[in-house]
Amino acid sequence: MIIHLGHVHQLTRYPVKSMAGISTQSAFLGWHGLQGDRRFAIRRLNDKSGFPWLSASRLPELLLYQPMGLDENDEEPTPMYVRTPEGVELALTSEELQKSVAEKFGSAVELMKLKHGIFDEASVSVINLATISAIGREAGKDLDIRRFRANIVISSIATEPFREDGWIGGRLVFGDAEMGPMLTLTLRDLRCVMINLDPDTAQQDPAIMKTVVRLNENYAGAYAAVARTGEIIVGQPVNLIIETRV
Repeated sequence: MIIHLGHVHQLTRYPVKSMAGISTQSAFLGWHGLQGDRRFAIRRLNDKSGFPWLSASRLPELLLYQPMGLDENDEEPTPMYVRTPEGVELALTSEELQKSVAEKFGSAVELMKLKHGIFDEASVSVINLATISAIGREAGKDLDIRRFRANIVISSIATEPFREDGWIGGRLVFGDAEMGPMLTLTLRDLRCVMINLDPDTAQQDPAIMKTVVRLNENYAGAYAAVARTGEIIVGQPVNLIIETRV
């Protein structure tokens, strides 16, 4: 069964994990997510845990670092430099950038490039615009989409929030239903304190996460695995395919 959901509202790459994202009108969906997404990460040196990557949950100011100079024509678009919270532009791979982050974090770090990206749960994250709007209404705030750090924001025809929960196990197809890029929705997105952080100031507002907990047990959006590659474009129709059992 094919259900028309709506259209692609926004596409965003996050070249460096936990730094600011870069919105785009189109992006190629490869087998490891949107090309150019989270291909770099800041590693905490001397960290022996299984997840040594520095995130904004540990250093909120990381959100204020803005990757820039992205070449959209590259197979794997890579930012040439990063603008620091102080407005200084530093080369992405420079020691100066690592030093800037390390000084704020209070411990040594290094920038690493990962061929297939570094992701928390899955290579693609999706959220419905109606879900963000409902959370904002309940919290009494006009929420910036960037708080949710999704790769793909969908504007659905239906206005009910948290419909992503019902998409799990189904497949999203973008553009042409027969040939367009496809995602398999694998699990609900369990939220962390990242959504409390203002993307422009890094100031925390715990009311946001508390609202998601109250409304939907702290789930908002969905994670997905790539089932078919191809170009995704803002404005493309989005269809949900659900297998029907006889």
